[in-house]
Amino acid sequence: MSEEMKKELETEVKTEGSVETMEDYAAELEASYAVLDQRRDLPEDDSAEGQKWAQFAQMMEDKTVIKVKISEAVKGGVVAFVDEVRAFIPASQLSAEYVEKLEDWQGKHVEAVIITADPEKKRLVLSGREVERQKREEARKERLAQFKPGDVAEGTVDSLKDYGAFVKLAEGVDGLVHISQISTQRIKHPGAVLKEGQTVKVKILSIADGKISLSMKALAEQEADREEHETFNYKETASATTGLGDLLKGLKL
Repeated sequence: MSEEMKKELETEVKTEGSVETMEDYAAELEASYAVLDQRRDLPEDDSAEGQKWAQFAQMMEDKTVIKVKISEAVKGGVVAFVDEVRAFIPASQLSAEYVEKLEDWQGKHVEAVIITADPEKKRLVLSGREVERQKREEARKERLAQFKPGDVAEGTVDSLKDYGAFVKLAEGVDGLVHISQISTQRIKHPGAVLKEGQTVKVKILSIADGKISLSMKALAEQEADREEHETFNYKETASATTGLGDLLKGLKL
């Protein structure tokens, strides 16, 4: 057997005997967030496996949502398979919510996107959190579209800050009532007028870049102005007179 063949055999044995750990996957996470077109760095590969990884790279670029079944929980995350290729989902990328027990996710189906596709190291990393965030953002935009400047809405005081109060108008939709827009009187802190959990009526002043500006003061001023200019119409039912004929007209002689 030639020296060249011996080296090739030794390389194959080492490759088959190597065991990948979750730490190997975790080491790739930092690089996975970089926005790169990895396809340009890939060598030409017409094999079925090469085409598969090229497809993964395209799916990553397109942010294609795929549904996978979690096969097992391991250290630092869970494992799933995409087109028979082993993929790792870090615990931090599994859900938008905090994941306490990875074992509870075993056997479940989740929607995810590819965030790392490295054919050389056979690294395929997925994220379910990104899909959840995208869905929440889309739902928020739909609810936000229901409101427009000038509307009067009812909401709940969610939190108080030195500069104002955040009022929850709908799930995932809240706005800021600046301290100058809380009361017609000058106050030093929103807590002087409001408390968390309180139901209030507000007027929407503006909506820009997803941020809502609210006012309670505007409604109070409108109410005061309405009361000030409210008029009452009186219908005359009798007339006053000092004429002698009118005074004697009703008398019987």
